[in-house]
Amino acid sequence: MSVHDWLLFLHVLAAFFLVGAEVLFTFLILWLWRTDLPADIARVSGLSKIGSALVGIGAGGTLLFGVILAFEADSYAIWDLWIIFALVLWAAFAALGQRVGTSYDAAGARARQLVGEGRTEPNPELGAMFRSSRAFTLHLVSLGIVALLLLDMMFKPWA
Repeated sequence: MSVHDWLLFLHVLAAFFLVGAEVLFTFLILWLWRTDLPADIARVSGLSKIGSALVGIGAGGTLLFGVILAFEADSYAIWDLWIIFALVLWAAFAALGQRVGTSYDAAGARARQLVGEGRTEPNPELGAMFRSSRAFTLHLVSLGIVALLLLDMMFKPWA
């Protein structure tokens, strides 16, 4: 295998990590949507650390290997419009992902605090934090951005 093949493999592998993280977060959000119990939310939200690691590996890997590929490949360059579009989408995803993570991490931290205090009864305030339409809407937008990134990489518009 050539260097280009390895770089492309690693770039695509990183994209799989990123998509996997988004799927994991979507299932966690939907799972926690139905409960107000602090113990359930604290337990399940702990899985978000796996998703955060996958996002870090996926986002960092796609950016790193994508930029290296843009410089390494003879058939395209970093200033090609489809690559610039991907970089803008990547930055938008990173910004949105941070905001979504902050919202849901606060709910998980509150659940762990309540469990630590021995308060295990249903907590409507805590449930409302997970059902926040703003956080969920931002998560849906981040899913859309990931879909646009995948379409951009597959079809390379303006190439």
